[in-house]
Amino acid sequence: MELCLEYGYTSLNKFGEELCGDKVECCVSGEYTTVVLADGLGSGVKANILSTLTSKILCTMVSNNIGIEDCLETIIQSLPVCKERGVAYSTFSVIHLNNQGKGYLFEFDNPQAIYYDRGKCMNFIRKEMDICGKKVYQSDLSLDEGDIVLVMSDGTIHAGIGMTLNFGWQRTEIMEHLDRTIRPYMSARCVACILASACNDLYLDKPGDDTTVAAVKFRKRLDVNIMVGPPVDNEQDNFYVARFMEGEGKKVVCGGTSSQIVARYLNKPLKTSFDFPDKDVPPIGFIDGIDLTTEGVLTLRKLLELSEKYISVHDLTPKSFSKTDGASMLANVLFEEASHVQFFVGRSINVAHQGLPIDTSMKMKLVEKLADNLKIMGKKVTLNYD
Repeated sequence: MELCLEYGYTSLNKFGEELCGDKVECCVSGEYTTVVLADGLGSGVKANILSTLTSKILCTMVSNNIGIEDCLETIIQSLPVCKERGVAYSTFSVIHLNNQGKGYLFEFDNPQAIYYDRGKCMNFIRKEMDICGKKVYQSDLSLDEGDIVLVMSDGTIHAGIGMTLNFGWQRTEIMEHLDRTIRPYMSARCVACILASACNDLYLDKPGDDTTVAAVKFRKRLDVNIMVGPPVDNEQDNFYVARFMEGEGKKVVCGGTSSQIVARYLNKPLKTSFDFPDKDVPPIGFIDGIDLTTEGVLTLRKLLELSEKYISVHDLTPKSFSKTDGASMLANVLFEEASHVQFFVGRSINVAHQGLPIDTSMKMKLVEKLADNLKIMGKKVTLNYD
């Protein structure tokens, strides 16, 4: 069973500020994934500049296996000094993990990271280090399937001060909340959103500080093959479908003609639902051996809308989809469940679209934009054209 890493984050801007003073930078280099959360001094433009510089410098250097001492020295020398306070200051948390879940965590002045293991939140074993006169904490990481590492800015522990809570949200209360709300099927992005959303509630939708939560999860790999449209040469239908059906994982078919081709290849009936959970999304179909069968362009267009909301780091709507329309069900499979997505895109002109403002280039653009958004989510995406 192959395991892989996924990451996601959510940010709240301080009320009245256009820019967030926190910044998360993620990069994958070889078999290592590096996630950096930086919190710039103050808020607004200055904080945004400080956190952006810090996160980019750290992510680049750590992913190239440069020691934390050199990284911190570079940051101290690089950050612009605040005229008002006379200091250049940005706190940070760094997660550096390989595909086996082994690596380390460095923390400087951010709230202590939380380790979610086997349904329970706990603390990391931390080793204090003195680097350039700064106290930096190191924790060795060795994750098992389902484990999550959460890092956050101090807006989380300040949530609700003077509003709904007298002294903010204590760390133990945050951990208890996560114990109650995290479910095994949730993605890293979903977990980060749950905690950020709870902070926003405590702030009564007016955050008193920039608040960011980033999560990294060690999870099972799940491949999803998605077929969109028939191939140009209809004599290649069987070859095309055979490639689509290869390998493990989930199989999704989008489009009426594609569904008919797959049903014929599998020698199974194609059944259509008469339910309309969403009036803007055509009903789904059913083919034995296929995990999800949907209509084509209209469903993909709605799916693209959902993906734009999903990748927005400021969107607090739930990241799991409970609706039963084709676009929502497809969103759950691709955004929450999949780690690797392979598209099989047929470039045949659909006769049913003649006279309608739908053409092959529109379908291609939809698929390519969707693929881009899936990559932003951290998915490994492959595009095959026929």
